Amino acid sequence: MNQNHLLHAYSKRATRALTCACLMLAGAAQAHTPYLLPMSFDVAPDAVLSVDAGYAEKFFLSEVGFGDTRFTLTTPDGSVLPFGEVHQLKSRTVAEQKLPGAKGTYRLSTGVRLGSIFRSWEQDGKVEISRDGNKTPPPGVKLLSHYQSHSVSEAYVTAGAPNKRALEPAQQGLEIVPITHPNDLFTGEKFEFTVLFDGKPLSGQTVDIYRSPMDLGSEHTSDSAKTDAQGRIAYAMTEPGVYLALVRYRGAAPKGAAAPMYGYNYTLTFRVLKP
Repeated sequence: MNQNHLLHAYSKRATRALTCACLMLAGAAQAHTPYLLPMSFDVAPDAVLSVDAGYAEKFFLSEVGFGDTRFTLTTPDGSVLPFGEVHQLKSRTVAEQKLPGAKGTYRLSTGVRLGSIFRSWEQDGKVEISRDGNKTPPPGVKLLSHYQSHSVSEAYVTAGAPNKRALEPAQQGLEIVPITHPNDLFTGEKFEFTVLFDGKPLSGQTVDIYRSPMDLGSEHTSDSAKTDAQGRIAYAMTEPGVYLALVRYRGAAPKGAAAPMYGYNYTLTFRVLKP
């Protein structure tokens, strides 16, 4: 191979490497993951429930508040209540609500947070990423993606014996629907759940699962699994701790939205105990 061919081959490899690096940086720019964390997963039926919500790279140490969304509480009989107090801090969002006195399982939700609008395009061999809504690719350059982030984070707490009314799917947007009760998980068992989008199972969908050490000196561990043809996963719980399951899915946005697509992010926080 002569010098020109060598230079040409090197240039192609360098371009591919640069493109991959840009894509990795784009992922890193979006690496903050939304979450909702109750102060306790076992509560008294008349307790004041307190939750933290935000965006974190290390769980559960929030760096960005969740924002002004409609935090809700689904009660053991299926009725839905708003959180009475929601406080927006610079690094996290804190919400509190007194429980109505009913025993059973409660579903906690941040509600929907619509976030940044992303555009990406390739120009001169480089992938450009923009979160500036007014910045568009130059004429003749094709968009690679154009979407707005759409985040929901949830968790479950139980007063007394767990029940499953609050676990029923919302049938709207992206969600993880537990089959195994998330407040009755122990090591040596499997956490079985279904991933749905608008009530329909997503097959072959990746779910990232993080385990937090719940201290400031250790990094969380991570794993991933894929749903089967029915949208289900049975994940073996080998370690106790507090976990977060993350699903990301790109889907069409409704008419009138700020972008043609939504980048859906759904997280479920749950706890695993030793038997």
